Amino acid sequence: MSKVDEITRDSWIMSTFPEWGTWLNEEIENEEVKPGTVAMWWLGCTGIWFKTPGGANITIDLWAGNGKRTHGDGKMKVGHQMANMCGCRNMQPNLRAVPFVIDPFAIKQVDAVLATHYHQDHMSAEYASHVLKSGMTTVDENGNEIPVPFIGPKKSVELWQKWGVPADRCITVKPGDTIKIKDIEIVALDSFDRTCITTTDSQGADREDLHGKCPTDMDDKAVNYLVKTPGGNIYHSGDSHYSIYYAKHGKDYDIDVAFGSYGENPVGMQDKMTSVDILRMAEALRTDVVIPIHYDVWTNFKADPKEIELLYNYKKDVLDYKFHPFIWDVGGKYVYPTDKAKRQYHYRRGFEDCFEEEPNVPYRSVL
Repeated sequence: MSKVDEITRDSWIMSTFPEWGTWLNEEIENEEVKPGTVAMWWLGCTGIWFKTPGGANITIDLWAGNGKRTHGDGKMKVGHQMANMCGCRNMQPNLRAVPFVIDPFAIKQVDAVLATHYHQDHMSAEYASHVLKSGMTTVDENGNEIPVPFIGPKKSVELWQKWGVPADRCITVKPGDTIKIKDIEIVALDSFDRTCITTTDSQGADREDLHGKCPTDMDDKAVNYLVKTPGGNIYHSGDSHYSIYYAKHGKDYDIDVAFGSYGENPVGMQDKMTSVDILRMAEALRTDVVIPIHYDVWTNFKADPKEIELLYNYKKDVLDYKFHPFIWDVGGKYVYPTDKAKRQYHYRRGFEDCFEEEPNVPYRSVL
């Protein structure tokens, strides 16, 4: 049989997806984190992998899903949070713009699965399934071997349990709660995700009417995290918008690196922090480094992080900024404080071993 006769749609999908295969899985597994540092990888959207010298591996908001894949009937579901916010009805054109850089089914060890909130691009049923079926374990603060926990606010825990995650595997957190994982301490903090506030449990004709209701359940829906590691304290803001209360977090905690959800908001929508907001957040948190995330994934919120750098350079002297931005790429590694002075990531370029073997060329002048 010829090659073209053997190829099918299924064989094409299996041979090309996920696009990075297990490359990043292997890189994380093989990484030896030096004492006094913490290694992080950007998994896309707000997904971050953390690895410490003590062998702690945790993920926050690892997600393995898609955006829109068909025009459908061209309409958004009534009651969807975006429809609630701006009264739109046309289908949101949020196609996924970046590849899958990690294979959730090839993960061999993780010590905790965390979610900042329960929106579809921050949790993964596929990942949860693998963690459960693989039998992975970790150790608690008393040194006892326990099944890998799922940690998040009430609504995230409810969603995990709806998917089939046992209740005794879930830990519900609210602002102020702390959890120890090996040499990591996780502090749950207030979220400022106002899109999450407009998210209801029902959609369609029986959607919840939010008019005139004062929302009081933010702590049930979303949290931010401070991850205390041997290499520094990392602040993960989930999908939080800008809030002046960042200044409170900045006064209460020492923060070395802060992640902020950045994007170019379409007219009529306010879902991501702008370049101004990212800088204001960093200043308020008193962080050393601010890293924009989330701008990568949705085509309709796509933004250029260079705008943050331009604005930073315009304002840093007059406002006496004590921090600087770092522009990352999905799938890239960032080690703190080793990479603290870096301003922009670049994928490994390779060819480090050039001329260690004699080139196979007709003559050197072709080089």
